[in-house]
Amino acid sequence: MANLEFHIVKKIRDRITQGGDKIALKHKINNVWQGISWKEFGASIDALSLALLNKGIQPQDKIGIIANNMPKWTIADFASLQLRAVTVPIYPTNTPAQTSYILQNADVRILFVGEQEQFDAALSIYEECPQLEWIVAMSDDIEITDDSYVTRWDDFIATPSVQPEHLEQTLQERIEQANFDDLLTLIYTSGTTGQPKGVMLDYQNIGAQLKGHDERLSLSEDDVSLCFLPLSHVFERAWTFYVLYKGGTNCYLQDTMQVRDALGEIRPTVMSAVPRFYEKIFSAIHERVSKAPVHRKVLFTWAVNMGAKMAQCRQDNVQPSFMLKKSYALADKIVLNKLRELLGGQINFMPCGGAKLDETIGRFFQAIGINVKLGYGMTETTATVSCWDDTCYNPDSIGMPMPGAEVKIGENNEILVRGPMVMRGYYKMPEETAKTFDADGFLKTGDAGEFDVNGNLFITDRIKELMKTSNGKYIAPQAIEGTIGKDHYIEQIAVIADTRKFVSALIVPCFDTLEEYAKELNIKYHDRIELIKHNEVVEMFEKRVFELQKGLAKFEQVKKFKLLPRGFSMDKGELTPTQKLRRKVINDRYQDEIEEMYNDHPHKHDKKDK
Repeated sequence: MANLEFHIVKKIRDRITQGGDKIALKHKINNVWQGISWKEFGASIDALSLALLNKGIQPQDKIGIIANNMPKWTIADFASLQLRAVTVPIYPTNTPAQTSYILQNADVRILFVGEQEQFDAALSIYEECPQLEWIVAMSDDIEITDDSYVTRWDDFIATPSVQPEHLEQTLQERIEQANFDDLLTLIYTSGTTGQPKGVMLDYQNIGAQLKGHDERLSLSEDDVSLCFLPLSHVFERAWTFYVLYKGGTNCYLQDTMQVRDALGEIRPTVMSAVPRFYEKIFSAIHERVSKAPVHRKVLFTWAVNMGAKMAQCRQDNVQPSFMLKKSYALADKIVLNKLRELLGGQINFMPCGGAKLDETIGRFFQAIGINVKLGYGMTETTATVSCWDDTCYNPDSIGMPMPGAEVKIGENNEILVRGPMVMRGYYKMPEETAKTFDADGFLKTGDAGEFDVNGNLFITDRIKELMKTSNGKYIAPQAIEGTIGKDHYIEQIAVIADTRKFVSALIVPCFDTLEEYAKELNIKYHDRIELIKHNEVVEMFEKRVFELQKGLAKFEQVKKFKLLPRGFSMDKGELTPTQKLRRKVINDRYQDEIEEMYNDHPHKHDKKDK
């Protein structure tokens, strides 16, 4: 058997043995944060493992979990893994049809369900899933039915067994049989087109990431992580593995709408977040500053500048001058520490992934003393391929490759990855798998990129999402969306350019901010449709969009846009579960609005661009 030093099951069992009464997990019960000790965590995992064995779960059988974040999510995960079963996470926001496809494709035998909505959905598709034997309700407040295949968590565990000693022995045998070649999980990635693909990750993949993170990050058992990104996504799940492997405390936020309160209550030292999280905080701070008196604006700008200079010294690994140290200490005392309090005031560093973080926003958080570590990766690479180093990083980059990750630039400048963190392939999809790797075994990421002299990796384009205007110009829509979408009046943006004579966009305003703006200008309106058609509102957006994209090439600039009264949503199929735009669905649904932009008269500032 291979050296199991970084086998996640072995590492977590070691932590359980050492942890005792120290708190491993936290969650909210009746609005109060409650702790679960390592000892209790271990007992819960073993009890559920025995229950799964009692139901005849064999090595590499599939166990599904569809729930928002909660301790039972991780308990069900590890209870399955230590039996050498395979966990199949499913997004709680999936439609019943998407869930049914995954359950059937993965041959899931037992499904753990977190909330009423998911329970009802699971019930509605049970007949379509011949392999599915049990639906287990994880939350006590789920109203269950009396169907023979439905049970509650506690009842599932309490089901008496004829030979409990035999089950105990089988559990120990399964733990001892642990090896790196077992499949650990199937994570279904929602491509922007077609059916989701089950990414096969094994213990070597996770082990490689534990090892790589040890070399790149500093985390200890004193760290507290707020777990609020969905555990069904590889980013939060792999991060949870890492936090628990290091003996830290993982705090589960079931309702993401409560993240602001949770930051103040938990005061995390680390947490994973996506760029949108930082964009919202950045916008909120700057919105507040824009309304402040002049002397406060000046003070804010000075303090952030001092922070930026200090961050530059850290980045360049040079000693700050005596004067800078003094100025920074004052700036920190009167401004910067108050900004850090918005995130609880205790953050050591924050991994950020899922999309590109705008350079301005990245620099701002570094300046106020929040060590954001932007990373790049995919489900297919068990999350992180590269991340910002503490020194030498470039805020416009996606960092340096992780230890063990072999990254090179291939044909069409495509970023190619090889190494122990790269997936085994797509489940039951040999042809798709073959297409994803080149002849040398490198994974084709679909992103175009380049390296700088320091070894920082940059994404230059999304190969799979390049658009070509009718003038023959290639457009990278994500770059344009990132440039315009950081504005605090804009919630979402979808660029239109393929086969068109110029670039246009569908824009969803941030209605909280826009309605406040309308109130200040005393703009009267009955509903959002009337608000977005108001001349003053349209003119304000025209000016902002024009200013925001001055740095883009003329052929990349959005010449026209339409404001939409509602956001793109997963429910309507316009977004994937990872919040990526399903461009085909959006193009079809808003065909009339799009055609109007290309048949309409140009905006007044279009003429000088032509």
